Amino acid sequence: MATARARRAGTAPILTEEAGSASRPVPLVIDLDGTLLRTDLLLEGIIALLRRNPLMLLAMLLWLPRGRAFFKRRIAEGAGLDVATLPANEALLAHIEARKAAGQEIVLATAADELMALRALRRFPVFDRVVASDGVRNLKGAAKAAQLRALYPQGFDYAGDAAADLPVWAASRGVIVVGASPRVLRAARRLGKPVEEFPSASRSRALVRALRPHQWAKNALVFLPLVLGGRAGEALAWGSALLAFLALGLVASASYLLNDLLDLSHDRAHWSKRDRPLASGRLPIATALAALGLGLAGGLAVAAYAGAAVLAGVLAYLALTLAYSAWLKRVPMLDALTLGSLFTLRIAVGVAAVAVAWSPWLLTFSMFLFTSLSFAKRYTELRGAARRGQAGTIAGRGYEPADEAVVLAFGIASGLASVVIFILYLANEAFQHAALTAPLALWSFPLILVLFMGRVWLLAGRDALHDDPVAFAIKDRPSLALAGIAGLAFAAAAFGLPLGLLPASLLPQGLGL
Repeated sequence: MATARARRAGTAPILTEEAGSASRPVPLVIDLDGTLLRTDLLLEGIIALLRRNPLMLLAMLLWLPRGRAFFKRRIAEGAGLDVATLPANEALLAHIEARKAAGQEIVLATAADELMALRALRRFPVFDRVVASDGVRNLKGAAKAAQLRALYPQGFDYAGDAAADLPVWAASRGVIVVGASPRVLRAARRLGKPVEEFPSASRSRALVRALRPHQWAKNALVFLPLVLGGRAGEALAWGSALLAFLALGLVASASYLLNDLLDLSHDRAHWSKRDRPLASGRLPIATALAALGLGLAGGLAVAAYAGAAVLAGVLAYLALTLAYSAWLKRVPMLDALTLGSLFTLRIAVGVAAVAVAWSPWLLTFSMFLFTSLSFAKRYTELRGAARRGQAGTIAGRGYEPADEAVVLAFGIASGLASVVIFILYLANEAFQHAALTAPLALWSFPLILVLFMGRVWLLAGRDALHDDPVAFAIKDRPSLALAGIAGLAFAAAAFGLPLGLLPASLLPQGLGL
């Protein structure tokens, strides 16, 4: 009964050497990776080293044959990881502090290298003792269980999170399961000991969020050449475009994971990005790496099936994305141009997929339009930094608060340039395009673009714009209304659909400009 009441109250019973005795409670032993910290120190260190110098991968391959303990020691020495910024399990930490106040000895026992463990000790002074890997012995699983049995023959309580902790739980008196998978939780319960649970948020939901499926809306650009090229009535062309759409979506989602992995430290210092699944620890790094590999493999396989031209375009997109994640996003101005280029590459992949003629006007228009939206994203970040009194270079970017006016000017200029380029397209190419049944309908586009860009920059100036203008646009009702009008005009231009006189009740209302 006492155990049940303690579990319901959120505090586990304190076990002693003999039931009913007044002896000192057995120690509470806490794992570090995935338990007290919502991340893995070894993987964090590897990523930090590779972000600083990708050639360190060669050195790591030489360290591995000398054993996991040696490998962990070298990573700990070279990474210089700041444990103070890593996400912690606050609920578990509060529980540990309560146990400490009740007189229980608190021990940190981790398979991480002791250099990492000592850094954690400076952040969490609640621990009385640290037991960790030492460069020679890897303190994991059975080795950790044997070490703890030797240190505490009277018994101990243990908090862990993974299958590797099962031998330790088997040797302990009390079992505390933190954020473990259902399989591990079932195995822990089968040990027949008191079990306390600290569940974590859904990893599958965190993975879906990290993959950013809403960003697949950007890949709809691959269908633009299909319609403008006059192949909208061909089922085979639609199939090719759909394959290109899927390939880009898979590769793009994988690249978002890679970008978040390389940007972990900067995201954790950012006011909104710190809540991203990887930065917050809700998505394990190992899960993200597995999804990244599957996404890249699947995307490139689909692209290869769609044809050599599509594969070349997707590989170009991937190469530019990698360059952006590793370097270009930290170069002011060039970062926005790179993002604009990635959008334009989507159109190029669409051209390759359906084998239509290239339109320099269309590609140039896309470049300026999406470069403007990229500047809007940077401008929003700069405004946010100024609002919070942040000085110096923005974390993970090359911009400073003083650059706000320049970014604003270039962003608005790029947006207006896209409007001018579209007008030039109408004047020089659209009316000569045999694939368009009623190109006159496209003259509504310049006005729609002016209204949309005006809304984006107006809200950016009011600090009311989401960090990502594309994510904002697909949720913003006025923007969706403008997109609906543009869709009708586009359909009329391509298929000759009569717009007619729509009832007033069907017309979009309240653009809020």
